[in-house]
Amino acid sequence: MLAVPLAACGSNWQSALDVHGTSAISLKHLILLIVAVCSVVWMLVMVALIWALWHRREGRPTSPEPGRERRMTLAVTGGVIATTAIIGTLTTMSFFATRNLSVAGQDDLTIRVRGLQWWWGLEYIGPDPARRFETANEIHIPVGRSVHFKLEGLDVIHSFWVPSLAGKQDLIPGRSNELTIRAEQPGVYRGQCAEYCGMQHAHMALLVIAESQDDFDKWSNAQRQAAPLPAGEEAAAGMQTFLTKPCAACHTIRGTTAVGTTGPDLTHVGSRRTIAAGLFETTRGSLAAWIADPQTIKPGNNMPMVPLTPDELRGVSAYLASLK
Repeated sequence: MLAVPLAACGSNWQSALDVHGTSAISLKHLILLIVAVCSVVWMLVMVALIWALWHRREGRPTSPEPGRERRMTLAVTGGVIATTAIIGTLTTMSFFATRNLSVAGQDDLTIRVRGLQWWWGLEYIGPDPARRFETANEIHIPVGRSVHFKLEGLDVIHSFWVPSLAGKQDLIPGRSNELTIRAEQPGVYRGQCAEYCGMQHAHMALLVIAESQDDFDKWSNAQRQAAPLPAGEEAAAGMQTFLTKPCAACHTIRGTTAVGTTGPDLTHVGSRRTIAAGLFETTRGSLAAWIADPQTIKPGNNMPMVPLTPDELRGVSAYLASLK
């Protein structure tokens, strides 16, 4: 089976003007207002320039025109007042449009987001430690409920941006930033790292899947469960290969002896829509291609090439594809 790039299969649309979240709607209105005001100012300047050129007289007058200095003073004063009023108004509106991006409520769903080169680590946290779980690169949220993100950068500066739902916020090593989003309708919203973070910056995407509260509850309950036991001899052999090779030292699969923390949690990797931070759709062929040669597919990433025989590669890909 061949691994097919996600872009070839039709990636999800992302646009700051195609908005479906409360914060993104406010930011869109702010953007349109700024563009409209700047357009009007530009047109007025062009009209004034054309008028001045049209009425320009050759030579300089021997004596000043009566009232000319007063008119010029009024024009300059009016321009300064208008500029101050426009900048002050836009600054104030920008403040009110963005100040709620990090405001959290007591009933908000809280997700810790870790930015790494080049993938997203996710931890759904809450007051009950037993209900916490980890996943990677794919965020599920309930529609109509505020979701509070705690953003942390672990290596370099990254930036979390899902333009259809909210503005962007940086993930800075040694500092915790926060962002609150709220999806107003179901859908799959594509996000992207918006701060250059290395050679694979362009391949650090994520998906936010907004769904009904019932569907979210079913998904989160399934995610809390340990990995299912392999069905079939090939997947069972793949599990043994995974646990005895270096894979288990870097990845966690809950319910097994694999407890590594360097790479993404793979407990339910087969249920995710993409792998490698949005690079491929999750298929057995994509998993096999990634395991066989991750450095050719995504040069510079931290996953080493693990030597596997063809039978071992088929077994491990079958096992990971079964983790749903």
